[in-house]
Amino acid sequence: MQLLKIDCLGRELRLEGSMAGWQALYWDNQLVSQHDASADPSSSSLHSFQLKAGEQELNCVLQLELTWQPFALSYSLQLSDGLRDELLSQGERSEKDIEAQVIEPRPKQPNKVSWLGIGSLGLKLFKSAKVLKVLFAAGSLAAYTWLFSIQFAIALILCLVFHEYGHIRAMKRFGLKTKGIYLIPFVGGLALSDDRINTRWQDVYISIMGPFFGLLLSCACFVVYWLTDIELFAGLAAFNALLNLFNLLPVLPLDGGHILKSIAFSVNSVIGLVCCALGVIAGVVLSYYFNMTLLGFLLAIGSIEIVFEWKRRHISDLLPLDRYGQIVSALWYFSTVGGLCTVIWVLAQSGNEALALPMKILGS
Repeated sequence: MQLLKIDCLGRELRLEGSMAGWQALYWDNQLVSQHDASADPSSSSLHSFQLKAGEQELNCVLQLELTWQPFALSYSLQLSDGLRDELLSQGERSEKDIEAQVIEPRPKQPNKVSWLGIGSLGLKLFKSAKVLKVLFAAGSLAAYTWLFSIQFAIALILCLVFHEYGHIRAMKRFGLKTKGIYLIPFVGGLALSDDRINTRWQDVYISIMGPFFGLLLSCACFVVYWLTDIELFAGLAAFNALLNLFNLLPVLPLDGGHILKSIAFSVNSVIGLVCCALGVIAGVVLSYYFNMTLLGFLLAIGSIEIVFEWKRRHISDLLPLDRYGQIVSALWYFSTVGGLCTVIWVLAQSGNEALALPMKILGS
C-alpha cells in the first residue's frame, strides 16, 4: 500500500510497503530503493539512494519510523552534495492521512488487443448508463410482484434501497465518489463507487452500514406494527431482517465477508485470532440454541474460509485495523447480527405463519 508521497527535486517520491516489512521507494515512478520482507520487521528503516540534478550527483537518505497498529509514520529526507547536508522534508502521517489519500493508478505497459480490457470497458459503460437503473428497478419490481404482491414488492424494494443508501452514506463519509444504487432482480441491490478505499476501517464501516440501516428500518417497522397492528409492517420487519442477516454472512462478496475478513486480516497475534474464533463459535452455538440451524452452519463455513486466508494478511494493500478498531468492528458486527435475529425471533412467536417463515428458513 502507499505509505508516503512527497515532492523531491520537483518530482514525486513515493513509498509503498506492507506489514511484512517489504518497502519500495519510487522517484518519478522509477525504483530507487527496496527492502525485502522479513520474519521480524523493524519499526525503523533507512533508504539510501542517488539522484541526478543536472550534472550533479546527490546522495539521498530517507529515514522512517513506522508503526502499523495503531498506524504512525514519521519521516525525514536529507540530501547531500558531498559538501553540505540539507534537510529537504520531514513530517508525520496517521491513519486519517491514509484514509484521505488518493491512489493514482500505476503506469501500465501498452498491450495488444485485450478482450479482458474490452470487456472491462463495456462493463464500465454498462454500469454508467442511467437507463439501466430504471430497467433494473422495473425488473426487480416485476420479479418481486410475481413472488409476492405489488404492495409488498414496492415495500421490499424500498427496503433494499434503504440498505444500499446506508452504503452510499458511508462512502460519502470518507469523501468517496458514488455512482448510485442498482437494483438486481432476485439478487438485491448494489451501491457503486469510482474511488478505491485505503484502510480496513473504511471497508468495515462501508460494509456494515447497509445491514445497520436495515436493522434500524426493521426496528422502525416493528414499532409501527406494534402501534397500529398492521401486519404489512410486521412482514416488512421480518423479511427485511432476514435479507440483511444473510448479507452479514461471512462469505465474500457479502457485507459480512468484508467485515470479518477485515477483522481477521488485521489481527497480528495468535491470541487475537483465538478471540475471533471464540466469537464465531459463540455465534454458532447461539444459532443452534435458538433453532437457527442454517445460520449457524453458514456462519461456521464462512468463518473457516476467512481463517484460512488469515496467513495472507501481510500482503494486503489496505491499512489494517488497530486493536480498538478490531474490538469496535467485532462488537458492531455481532450486535447487528443479534438485533436482526431478535426481530425475526420475536415476530415468529406471534403465531402468524407468514411471520414465522423467516424463522423456519433459518431453522431448515
